[in-house]
Amino acid sequence: MKVLYNLGILIFSALAHLISPFNSRASFWVKGRKKWAEKIAEKIKSGDRVIWIHCASLGEFEQGRPVIEAIKKKMPVFKIVITFFSPSGYEIRKNYNNADCISYLPSDTPGNAAKFIGLVKPEFVIFVKYEFWNNYISVLYKNKIPLYLISGIFRPGQHFFKWYGSFFRSMLRKFEIIFVQDQRSFDLLSGIGIENVYLAGDTRFDRVVQIAGTSRVIQKLEHFRGNEKLFLAGSSWQQDEEIIAEYINSFPLRMKWVFAPHEIDKSNIERLEKLIKVKHVRFSEYSERSADARVLIIDNIGMLSSAYRYAYIAAIGGGFGKGIHNILEPACWGIPVLFGPKHENFKEALDLLATGAAKSFLTFDDFRRILDLWLSDEKKYTNSAEMASKYVKENAGATEIIIKEILEKDINRRVS
Repeated sequence: MKVLYNLGILIFSALAHLISPFNSRASFWVKGRKKWAEKIAEKIKSGDRVIWIHCASLGEFEQGRPVIEAIKKKMPVFKIVITFFSPSGYEIRKNYNNADCISYLPSDTPGNAAKFIGLVKPEFVIFVKYEFWNNYISVLYKNKIPLYLISGIFRPGQHFFKWYGSFFRSMLRKFEIIFVQDQRSFDLLSGIGIENVYLAGDTRFDRVVQIAGTSRVIQKLEHFRGNEKLFLAGSSWQQDEEIIAEYINSFPLRMKWVFAPHEIDKSNIERLEKLIKVKHVRFSEYSERSADARVLIIDNIGMLSSAYRYAYIAAIGGGFGKGIHNILEPACWGIPVLFGPKHENFKEALDLLATGAAKSFLTFDDFRRILDLWLSDEKKYTNSAEMASKYVKENAGATEIIIKEILEKDINRRVS
């Protein structure tokens, strides 16, 4: 299996190079890894004390961010190296100021793994959520460098739990501690004899609480909303937008409406605008003269998390594609949430549905029934809103658990 794994890594890397002239993501992936060793050597010097934290992409970075910042605060003696597998993480967070070195993760070949770890010389390592790179894990284990997984979540269909999964299970046994999000993950790992497991919860709850505490005032949104209720479609995609736009066109006066589409390129904004049959305006063009518009389209990146504070109801995109985006950000504000049908792999979605804090829609009729209910029955709306806020508050605290276990019980004994 190890031979097949290494062959697969080489084939993937070769394909990325082959399609890079024609694919922007592949191009970033390839170019970003050029001269990686020289870039690391510029930032990390002999004698530096280093912690290495690896994230697959932007979502995992945000999940790990509370832990990163807690380590930086509690252990300033360490330099922090952050690596990303995906361009969507690296390109957006390459200037993150709480890291001393940010890099793409070199392909997981035996040579790259040995060279990278030899350069960085981390005292301990954290992988966020679900990254399992066998050669890196093996080199760390061989060199007795503690490796932790935080906010891990496991499902029965994964390779670890198959009859052929011994190779993958061997990786899990090389982690110092696997911090998991939920009891199901704990039980699944226990069922295959993995004992180095700790039920800590999900650090994303800490992150959204942190974001809410530092959210900024957006005067244009305040002015646009006025004294009306506001509906916010966050990280929306085409199928979400088509259903929501149909409702808006039918009932434009029931609320003010905001779209924050996942893609903000010119062609996508123009496509969205064609769906809307009532007066609308882009955020970049909004002025007091636009206050009578019924729909506002946010055409920038970085404002969404603060924008949720102005919403009465939120819909989160992605549920008609690969899966929903972050539903905890609006829930943190005590806002009932809607999303599409593809949410079964998201524990927080299932939890919020069970409490009534969220609803799922597949068709326009589903969407209409949900909004009509929340807009007409104040008691049911209030209960949904309260359950959303309560859910986030009750599940916060994973960062403190993880930091206590890693720093106080393990790392402190290494610090002179």
